[in-house]
Amino acid sequence: MTDQIQDTQIPTQMAVAVAPPIPKKRRVTPLQWLSQYSWRHVIMIIAAAYALFPVVYVVGAAFNPLSSIGQTIWPEHPSLENFRSLLDNPTQPFVSWYKNGLAVSVAAAFLNVLLGACAAYAFSRFRFKGRKAGMMTLLFAQMFPSFLALTAIYLIMGQIQDVLPAIGLNTLLGLTLVYLAGAMGVNAWFLKGFFDTVPMELDESAKVDGATHSQIFWGIVMPLSSPVLAVSALLGFTGTLNEYILASRLIQSSEKYTLAQGLYQYINGQYDQRWGTFSAGALLAGIPVILIFLVLQRRIVSGLTQGSVKG
Repeated sequence: MTDQIQDTQIPTQMAVAVAPPIPKKRRVTPLQWLSQYSWRHVIMIIAAAYALFPVVYVVGAAFNPLSSIGQTIWPEHPSLENFRSLLDNPTQPFVSWYKNGLAVSVAAAFLNVLLGACAAYAFSRFRFKGRKAGMMTLLFAQMFPSFLALTAIYLIMGQIQDVLPAIGLNTLLGLTLVYLAGAMGVNAWFLKGFFDTVPMELDESAKVDGATHSQIFWGIVMPLSSPVLAVSALLGFTGTLNEYILASRLIQSSEKYTLAQGLYQYINGQYDQRWGTFSAGALLAGIPVILIFLVLQRRIVSGLTQGSVKG
């Protein structure tokens, strides 16, 4: 009996005896830190200063009451005069331009993601004749910038104006539809690459349970692809909000200007270039981009931490 008790106690004693000691953290001397790690901080500070300098310069110009780009980064007597001039000018309705730009950008980003996701799901999951040729055609079409087709787009929108005035020239809805041309190009390829990483076993198990393709698309593929959908929506929103060439040709009425068109009015005059007011508008234009980036960044992090096969 005593031998059995001793046998049962031996493993415990051995486990305690062979437990490795906790290693002590090696202290780094100031000289070692300067020689090994200081150069990284120097490079980081230089890169941050290089990236933040234009932003600081624009902020300084926005608060410069002279409404011009001065010789100093920050004005001696900062004020909100440029913002008052921006928001209280009845001849140049900045608030209306702001709303138009946000409406077109949000609608174009949403529809771009939706159409691109539908096309990417078809190319990723289905096998049909002309699949490879269709994908290569979409890729080949993206080699040419959109402004090369500006003349053709203008003529087409002018003919549509005679039949459907609601989506013709000088309409925000027509401009939004023109922006959707990029949904079937880069977005389709971009989203297809991510859809290919979603395991086909999930689709097969859902089909066994009686799920249709639309249920698989909305219930499985789309939730698991939230990171790439967020990135695609962010890129589509910022690209549309900053677009000027197409909007300047398709929108002629001042009250229907987009945000980029409206801001250009402050610096296109030969003797009336209000850089301070323009900088104030640029700061206000950056607010929705920053907010949407922060919101979608949380979605990206949560989507990456939730695996499709995690129990």
